Amino acid sequence: MNFTKKKEYLNRLKVVLAEKKCANKWLAGKLNRDQATISKWCTNTAQPPLEILISISKLLNIDIKELINNHE
Repeated sequence: MNFTKKKEYLNRLKVVLAEKKCANKWLAGKLNRDQATISKWCTNTAQPPLEILISISKLLNIDIKELINNHE
């Protein structure tokens, strides 16, 4: 898998947040991160580490696969 494809797979955060009706600001507060960091994760400017993906999946009450699969 090339890097571009990998980034595509990881960028499910924005979609899942919208589906759960959660804002970047809410997630930033829960993770004790800057809101700009969450925005970067949602726009593929940066990617969260695995530990953070695990935390996000717990906060959103979803399987981590929801964050790393694009469901194509």
